[in-house]
Amino acid sequence: MAKRKGCYSGIGGQAVLEGIMMKNGDKYAVAVRKPDGGIDFDVETYSGVLDGSKLKKIPFIRGVFNFVDSMILGTRCLNYSAGFYEEEEEESGLDRALNKVSGGNAEKALTTLVTILSVALAVGIFIVLPYYLSGLLKGYIRNESLMAIIEGGIRIAIFILYILGISLMKDIRRLFMYHGAEHKCINCIEHGRPLTVRNVKRSSRQHRRCGTSFIFFVFIVSIVLFFFIRVDNTLEKVALRILLIPVVAGISYEIIRLAGRSNNILVKILSAPGMLVQKLTTREPDEQMIEVAIAAVEAVFDWKIFLNEKFGYVEEPESPRQEDDEEA
Repeated sequence: MAKRKGCYSGIGGQAVLEGIMMKNGDKYAVAVRKPDGGIDFDVETYSGVLDGSKLKKIPFIRGVFNFVDSMILGTRCLNYSAGFYEEEEEESGLDRALNKVSGGNAEKALTTLVTILSVALAVGIFIVLPYYLSGLLKGYIRNESLMAIIEGGIRIAIFILYILGISLMKDIRRLFMYHGAEHKCINCIEHGRPLTVRNVKRSSRQHRRCGTSFIFFVFIVSIVLFFFIRVDNTLEKVALRILLIPVVAGISYEIIRLAGRSNNILVKILSAPGMLVQKLTTREPDEQMIEVAIAAVEAVFDWKIFLNEKFGYVEEPESPRQEDDEEA
């Protein structure tokens, strides 16, 4: 059978602790495999920051808001899934303090604090550290253009080493398996196959709209920008790299948005490095993980209607059971 070209579905997702989040428009669903083996659902809507604002429709600006929305929603879904695996503990002193200053919203305050610290840590590791390490070579390399390329190479190397490091953890390996299940479900639908466990298992675990590819585009775009935008003062250089993060994110979003809607050869070449890195951030899921991913998709997306409209799919009626004529 000839391989079908992918058809954009508009759905996206994220792996969470023992589960999957799938989003379609403003509607999203989190499906989690509970400790008792059952699957729990939470279906909600999230319109994002500046809902309805025209700024969210302007190219290169909309990417910044989409990036912020994905962080907020991702953190919310991770907290939801983690709730099924948290042990009951007495309220700590930190919880009491946060409840006091936040008016009883300790969990929300803690989530905000963790998000801020995570962003600060990411900036330190992937922005400031590569600049510092590349600066150690200034005594040997005087070409600023080459230094910008070296800094970008160090940034990519740190990212890959980081992925390899966290993949040694059992929970992260399972998260990567759910990440693979998420991609396989979307690829299954977008290539015109009915959403069954068998078809999902046959589908690819790499997808061009993946967050891993987005991060890789961020690194490439930052190399290009820092190649042309230069200042002399060290403090200004660090500040410039931090201030340009929204610009880099906006450009990267447009590239990955194009990648998700096009199959031309140039897009495939641009997407190749990110697809390669996805081999590290995704793993082959088991059937139970695929069942969770399918449940998340079906909670927000009617794949049968999509396949009918895009591929002419018609659901085959179930064949009637044949009764035995004779007793065994």
